[in-house]
Amino acid sequence: MRESNSKTAQRLMNLYRQAHVINGGWVAVNAVFIAEATAPVLEELKKLPTGGRLVTHIENLKRGRTAANSIARDLMPYGGIMESAPMDNDDIPTGISETDFASIERALDNFQPNQESLDAIKSLPAIQQFADRWLVGIRATIAGRADLLDKWRVVYNADRAFSLWSRASDILSWTPTERMRAEVQADLPEYESYLPMFGDAGKELLGKLRAYVSSV
Repeated sequence: MRESNSKTAQRLMNLYRQAHVINGGWVAVNAVFIAEATAPVLEELKKLPTGGRLVTHIENLKRGRTAANSIARDLMPYGGIMESAPMDNDDIPTGISETDFASIERALDNFQPNQESLDAIKSLPAIQQFADRWLVGIRATIAGRADLLDKWRVVYNADRAFSLWSRASDILSWTPTERMRAEVQADLPEYESYLPMFGDAGKELLGKLRAYVSSV
């Protein structure tokens, strides 16, 4: 049985949201968009939250305005925060020593996506110099090293996941309000991307957030 246009639209939206963790990245995802985003599917996409941006991206691809391996910065899902940290590096120290660079490289090589490993990497003197902009600092330091940038993304995603876990736990301890409901609803796609990383516990927390959204 052929998939309905609405289901195809939702599947393409899920690919759009998850492009940062899909093998092949935008090259693979864009190929699916070009092949499957028919006119009726595009109409269904327009009905979805942020679907208009994805429609614009697909139209850019089909018209040759966007390369098959990329996406316009202003059309990236979640404002691009899944792809990289903010790039305003003007006040990031650049004269890092070889010793400090080596310690950062070792930390990235040994990193595991858990809270203990996050605390360990943030406690390194070579990283503490960046203060609360440590993720941006590391990225600026290792720019040009594709192997280390891949490992940095694991650190970034882990830090974001634990931050969202903490945020979600705090929210659920508060009395629901219309304002908080709207905030959680707007951020649900990000929670849906990261909380499943915690397995069944993450899925349970995500279910509670969804219930929170509909509780007011």
